[in-house]
Amino acid sequence: MSHNSMFNIFQSAYTKFHSTESALLVIHDHLIKAMDRQQVTGLTLLDLSAAFDTIDHSILLHRLTSWFGICDSALAWFQSYLSYRFFSVSCLDNLSSSLPLSCGVPQGSVLGPILFIMYTTPLSSLISQTSACHETQVNHHLYADDTQLFISFSPHAAHAALDSLHATLAAISQWMASNFLTLNPAKTEFLIIGLPTQLSKLHMPNLILPDNSSITPVQSARNLGIIFDSNLSFDKHISNLSKVCYFHIRDLRRIRPTLDFDTARTIATSLVHSKLDYCNSLYYNLPQSQLKRLQAIQNSLARCITSSSRFQHITPGLKSLHWLKVEQRIQYKLISLTYSSLQHNSPLYLRRLLTIPTSHRSTRSTSVVTLFKPSVKLETGKRSFSFAAPFLWSTLPNEMRQPSADGLSGCLALARGPFHKRLKTHLFLKSYPP
Repeated sequence: MSHNSMFNIFQSAYTKFHSTESALLVIHDHLIKAMDRQQVTGLTLLDLSAAFDTIDHSILLHRLTSWFGICDSALAWFQSYLSYRFFSVSCLDNLSSSLPLSCGVPQGSVLGPILFIMYTTPLSSLISQTSACHETQVNHHLYADDTQLFISFSPHAAHAALDSLHATLAAISQWMASNFLTLNPAKTEFLIIGLPTQLSKLHMPNLILPDNSSITPVQSARNLGIIFDSNLSFDKHISNLSKVCYFHIRDLRRIRPTLDFDTARTIATSLVHSKLDYCNSLYYNLPQSQLKRLQAIQNSLARCITSSSRFQHITPGLKSLHWLKVEQRIQYKLISLTYSSLQHNSPLYLRRLLTIPTSHRSTRSTSVVTLFKPSVKLETGKRSFSFAAPFLWSTLPNEMRQPSADGLSGCLALARGPFHKRLKTHLFLKSYPP
């Protein structure tokens, strides 16, 4: 399926080079560019009830044939794999009798999640077709059973945009009902995101779901582990992140005297740095006040590992740990995602945001892979991946942007390992200039 590009390009789960971060980054890019155009965006986060447990086997087998061309012995193998499964319930010392499992994909299996995203592949086509019938387009992205709809509009065009969103929701609900999937209105959330000046012009409308339940726009909502707010300031998310990280740092500080240096550093990386780095590409070009809050977490963590006092200058400690500072870690992630998009043409939805200029004359700049830099109207627009990726790419040394000689292994000459090693060295010098 990967070799023949058969995966749904709007589905980011269980696919190589795709992740929650790449999914959120493309949505964030859309939201930021809408804000740069003085538009607001309605973001709907849909939730399914027990989605993996209600997959109909006959529909799934038909979909494997009609959408993906699986037939004959391979189809019979899948049918055997799904059939004759049983389940029982254990409570204390009591075990119920076994009953046949007539639906759902095997939980905990490697194939189960992939079968689920194959089962829901037609949903993207349905959303695109329904949206095309309306004046304002509804965009979407999927991550496993999380479905996100987002539509951008000017405040004076809110009524038409909501009509389009309601029509798309009705089509989704009807498709899910016919495929034995169920929307969960209780966990569905609706945000309206934009600049404060544009939001002030808008009378906040409610979202009406197909079951006639009404959802009031919220100020913030958790989206694949990141708290989105109505201004995309990430203030609430960083506050929550700080609370969790400092909790772990306090615990680590209590046991630090019993740990050797390497063990302490490993724990710090797994418990705190992993949270600081999660989807940190969304923090690019945030106000310095927000980045300083993140840097303060890393500084406190370094003091804990190196047993430094709060009055000591922490830069030597950070350098001794070979940690990039927060701002450079953000840049590292963005450049790494840019490299994957260029070298592997994946994720395709990020690759489509990057343009390699075509030049008909030989210049010094054509000896390296360059990216077109789009113009932005507002400072906010510089937070988008479309702007950040070309800007950061242009700051790399020429030897890191050399084109591939044959083009067979990607458009860049450097393989993934050597590229990231040089990238770490390049950004380390920016974190700690000589």
